[in-house]
Amino acid sequence: MSKELTSRTEDYSQWYNDLVIKGGLADYSAVRGCMVIKPYGFALWENMRDQLDKMFKETGHVNAYFPLFIPKSFLSKEAAHVEGFAKECAVVTHYRLMNDTEGKGIVVDPDAKLEEELIVRPTSETIIWNTYKDWIQSYRDLPLLINQWANVVRWEMRTRLFLRTAEFLWQEGHTAHATKEEAVEETLRMLDVYAEFVEEYMAVPVIKGVKTPNERFAGAEDTYCIEALMQDGKALQAGTSHFLGQNFARAFEVQFLNKENKQEYVWATSWGVSTRLIGALIMAHSDDQGLVLPPKIAPLQVVIVPIYKGEESKAVIDAKANEIAASLKALGIRVKYDNSDNSRPGWKFAQYELQGVPVRLAMGLRDIENKVVEVARRDTKEKNSVSMDGLANHVVKLLADIQQSMFDKALAFRTTKTTNANSWDEFVKLLDEKGGFIAAHWDGSAETEELIKEKTKATIRCIPLNNKKEEGKCILTGKPSTQRVLFARAY
Repeated sequence: MSKELTSRTEDYSQWYNDLVIKGGLADYSAVRGCMVIKPYGFALWENMRDQLDKMFKETGHVNAYFPLFIPKSFLSKEAAHVEGFAKECAVVTHYRLMNDTEGKGIVVDPDAKLEEELIVRPTSETIIWNTYKDWIQSYRDLPLLINQWANVVRWEMRTRLFLRTAEFLWQEGHTAHATKEEAVEETLRMLDVYAEFVEEYMAVPVIKGVKTPNERFAGAEDTYCIEALMQDGKALQAGTSHFLGQNFARAFEVQFLNKENKQEYVWATSWGVSTRLIGALIMAHSDDQGLVLPPKIAPLQVVIVPIYKGEESKAVIDAKANEIAASLKALGIRVKYDNSDNSRPGWKFAQYELQGVPVRLAMGLRDIENKVVEVARRDTKEKNSVSMDGLANHVVKLLADIQQSMFDKALAFRTTKTTNANSWDEFVKLLDEKGGFIAAHWDGSAETEELIKEKTKATIRCIPLNNKKEEGKCILTGKPSTQRVLFARAY
């Protein structure tokens, strides 16, 4: 299997595509820029979605669903918002097809033009805030904490499976609050939820920070983010949480009667993560042999592969393997016993290695006689012979160890790839030769930020929340600066 994969050093981009396609996560679609998420990839997304959904509900949020279509006039109500998404919108103009009168197939019925065009949602702030104005009348209706799991469309010109597609799956939270303080607290709370999920379940370390005004979400007063580092030294924005102030409330006239019996505009947040997280997962952990998936969200945590000759030995192995599988399932472990007879054990080993299954158990008749099982872990490829007595508990501990080891490895990589730069020449050299996060001084101007991006293709990923004040000079202009910000080339 690994011979069919491009190596990371040879072509990182092709390596990534190989893993997505050959690892069974997704496939290209007949629709330009869209993808088909295959069952194995969707099982991975479901595990991520279910855990996030649980975390959202633990913080008081509930799920709802809003329309896919947004009247064009809604987008025009918030100027920064429409400007930010105008070039990415898919527009519905007609509502009916007809047979061509000249026999040239199906055509759009020219008499079925919509009175107002509909936008296929690129994000849902406008349709949701238009709805909230009917739901919010008094401070007793607040806070309103709603999330939706949905698909969105952004007409991307350059697409890449999971990382950037014209249609993708995500969740978007939209909350309304009585005070600015509550809204800011909510924005940061959800940023913490994202960071906890990505680190604890995806085993990917992240840096929490705030975006520069240039990089803010369209219509937000502040955008907070979590930034992760991929194995090729490029950054990936893994999630964002936005403090929207009163911008959308004013645009859609969402007011409430406060405790002093006065009308006031509500304060808002929005936050989201998408199937882009699967791309982050692949690029943060996988190797030249295939996917490496963290146990907590892997579709399969354990696979059992029998090694036998003849039906008699197969029956004995089947009985023991099913017994082991049952003991693992009783502990909540996602396990598969692969006793299919259409592939040899070696092929199965390679296939499950390619698919990133964290633990593989293999056993033959002699192993059963000796009451042992061969246990292989995907992350380090270590193999050990383990006694069948206490095997289930051993596997539980092994899965926990793999999860932690994957995080530790990714964190060590990020640490070695995070460097201070004190001059322009040093900054450019680090970008070209080392990559990763570069902490450098910036004079705070949008013009300098754009010029650095133009010259190097590096962007300010964030201003870390735990930043220390430090007097210095901007790497490009030499103007005074009070703190370092994180630069990187990014996806």
